[in-house]
Amino acid sequence: MMLDQYKEQHAYLVALDSIIMGFDGEDLKVLLVKRGVEQNTWSLMGGWLQPREGLEQAAARIVFDLTGLTNVYLEQLSAFGEPDRDPIARTISIAYFSLVRIDDYESKISEAYHAQWFSIYQLPDLLFDHGDMVSLALKRLRSKASQHPIGFELLPEKFTLPQLQKLYEAIYHTEFDKRNFSRKVLSMRLLNKLDEKQKGFSKRGAYYYSFDSNKYEAITHAFINIIPTSEIEL
Repeated sequence: MMLDQYKEQHAYLVALDSIIMGFDGEDLKVLLVKRGVEQNTWSLMGGWLQPREGLEQAAARIVFDLTGLTNVYLEQLSAFGEPDRDPIARTISIAYFSLVRIDDYESKISEAYHAQWFSIYQLPDLLFDHGDMVSLALKRLRSKASQHPIGFELLPEKFTLPQLQKLYEAIYHTEFDKRNFSRKVLSMRLLNKLDEKQKGFSKRGAYYYSFDSNKYEAITHAFINIIPTSEIEL
């Protein structure tokens, strides 16, 4: 009887699509590939789930196949399954998103599929509902960046406060007051001020900082430890 229930169900295709976001120092960008050299349609890193693959394994393989990139951290974002999202066949897509430092990956991107970075605020025509996926990924990024220092994943290991401000202005697509931003960031006490200054942009130069992940983990653990274990749902 159990097998009969399986036979009565419909078979659907499963796709994996990845929103890879990066920061180039000025703008928040998304890595896209062109669907057909002669066409003007671009897409996220997308492909099909194979019979013997897990979702994360498939997502990583597809990103590698289309861009040549390896060791890219991918976090599951959401599932997209509207009946008419793919006009050819009923397809469920599992979307992932990732934050990378563009400088770390720019030279490693394969040209086989014409992978290219685009401003997240000036996207070309995208395939199917990929625009909705990008919008949801941006919303998730903004939510996480407001509560956790996730933005540092997009910066070099050493950075200036103006560079950090440009990043958060790119994430939220707005301008922040320089003095207030610096004061709030430094008040978190998660940055280490370095002796080195950035040269060539001003006479005085701006000091470099680094993010102290150990301090952040200590603060997080301290907060968790004040909550009785009996009150935490595991």
